[in-house]
Amino acid sequence: MSTTQHSASRRHDQTHHQKARRAVTATVIGNGLEWFDFTVYSFFSVIIAKVFFPTGSELTSYLLALATFGVGFFMRPVGGIVLGIYSDKRGRKAALSLTILLMALGTLIIGLTPSFAQIGYLAPVLIVLARLLQGFSAGGEMGSATAFLT
Repeated sequence: MSTTQHSASRRHDQTHHQKARRAVTATVIGNGLEWFDFTVYSFFSVIIAKVFFPTGSELTSYLLALATFGVGFFMRPVGGIVLGIYSDKRGRKAALSLTILLMALGTLIIGLTPSFAQIGYLAPVLIVLARLLQGFSAGGEMGSATAFLT
């Protein structure tokens, strides 16, 4: 009888260990992809400045692109609060899924936004809104991921 209990306990521990490993792997991949997006934006900021913020001055265009990069960081506390409340009500897994969806939506908006030459001032507005959405998502992801892992 004790052998059966020991065997069942061992299977339960292995299953729990596998689930924990998958959760850690998924969280690390999700967090890595979110930071990858922030990194890619910073690498392409010179191109983004020329395409979406043409002002006649390269310096001004570049500063506008960097300011747009920075607005994402201002939304992080807001995302942390709002998505923290959401995760308390709906669960950490649902909150993490939502943050990944929001980050992907922000990235999609940036990827599909036509240039300033094609749609005028709507282009930089869309880029700023996408960066705000990404910052909101990143803020919510950090708290939910930490709570999900512990």
